[in-house]
Amino acid sequence: MDISHKQLDTPPSGPPVRRVKVNGEWFDLLLSEEQIRQRVVQIGTQLKNDYAGKVPIFMGVLNGAYIFMADLMREFDGDCEMDFMKLSSYGDRKISSGSVSVVKDFSANLENRDVIIVEDVIDSGLSMTFIRNLILSHRPASLRIATFLHKPEVSTIDFPIDYTAFEIPKWFVIGYGLDYAQKARNLKEVYILSPDQKE
Repeated sequence: MDISHKQLDTPPSGPPVRRVKVNGEWFDLLLSEEQIRQRVVQIGTQLKNDYAGKVPIFMGVLNGAYIFMADLMREFDGDCEMDFMKLSSYGDRKISSGSVSVVKDFSANLENRDVIIVEDVIDSGLSMTFIRNLILSHRPASLRIATFLHKPEVSTIDFPIDYTAFEIPKWFVIGYGLDYAQKARNLKEVYILSPDQKE
């Protein structure tokens, strides 16, 4: 069974099961807490197999990836370490600004270590390309990428993503670490911007 990713092609149809309002805009439920949990367990199992006998460093990309990374690490029952870095490319916008800068650098020594970059969403791939090149310059023993969401139709990356929870079109989504102007990261589910903005 291929568990590398689960693809979502169409938004929910019919009346929304649940809606939330964030920054004056309505969002409809896209992924339930249980759907997310199932994928996290599947990827966690794959990580346990791939890193058996190793001590990987989970490298979380702040702010969005912290929830996904925490859940993945709880599914990893071997020894592991964690570190974080933070980039600036979105600000409070719905789309990337097109430039990347480091706001917080990681502190771990990555040379000859097995590193797993954990991201909330890969859309254009600009940030991930930047992070990957930066970490590779520190000569890790291995480097893999885990992302909660991937938007392949707008992604320009030319390297593999090793673990993807869900593939989606270029939808604007929030929840489970994903924000809209810093709000909604704490939602347990994922929501999509609603085509119906009526109350």
